[in-house]
Amino acid sequence: MDSNPSMDSSVGTGSDPGVDGGAGRGTGTGTNGGVGRGDGTGTGADSGVGTDGGAGGSPVGGRNGPEDGAPTRGGDRVSDRDTGATGDGSGAFVYTAYIRTTPDELWKALTDPVLTRRYWGVAFQTDWTTGASMVWEEGGRTTSDPAQVVLAARPGRLLSYTWHTFTPEWAQAVGIGEDVYARLAQEGRSKVTYRIEPAGDMVKLTVVHDDLDPGGTIRRLVAEGWPALISSLKSLLETGEELPEVPR
Repeated sequence: MDSNPSMDSSVGTGSDPGVDGGAGRGTGTGTNGGVGRGDGTGTGADSGVGTDGGAGGSPVGGRNGPEDGAPTRGGDRVSDRDTGATGDGSGAFVYTAYIRTTPDELWKALTDPVLTRRYWGVAFQTDWTTGASMVWEEGGRTTSDPAQVVLAARPGRLLSYTWHTFTPEWAQAVGIGEDVYARLAQEGRSKVTYRIEPAGDMVKLTVVHDDLDPGGTIRRLVAEGWPALISSLKSLLETGEELPEVPR
């Protein structure tokens, strides 16, 4: 594995946190014990996690998880408390991690397809401007939908977009069973927001997966998908290597 995560170390630190409380969504969790220090926190994991899902790259599919789609929990801490409802009445999953990097390097890791493929197994086709359409590429399949859009994009500060549509082709590509896919397809579209804030020589990343049915299948799966994904992102930025997938 190349020890350089393809980041330009001369990138600025973006001292203006400029983060708004805009809607966010999307996180998952992971049980991968390979992450170093426990400097992340999460809320909203529930006891139903791990009973559904597949082996895809997204937090819903669980790139770093076992066959049932529930990734193992990373070194970043995750509490088993529900965040409660957001302003629009939907249950949100929130995960926070501190990463030794710069805001611009983190932004690049969230948007550059070369890097997202390494720690996530997903690539995005978009120009990362507010209102731009997004095409998701995962498991050798692409997912397009007019409702897949960038909601907010402030480089080095804030990124928000709607989640992808659940299609039969996507489910097959990431190993989601028919019964689980049927439940996913019945739920509404969610969104994810990444808030990026300088924190000394580190960056505080807060991921909010929002517009979720508090008792839904998506909510349970992302609660186990995001920590593994963010743990791998953290490893890539700090060591130059993403975490390996958890053995199935």
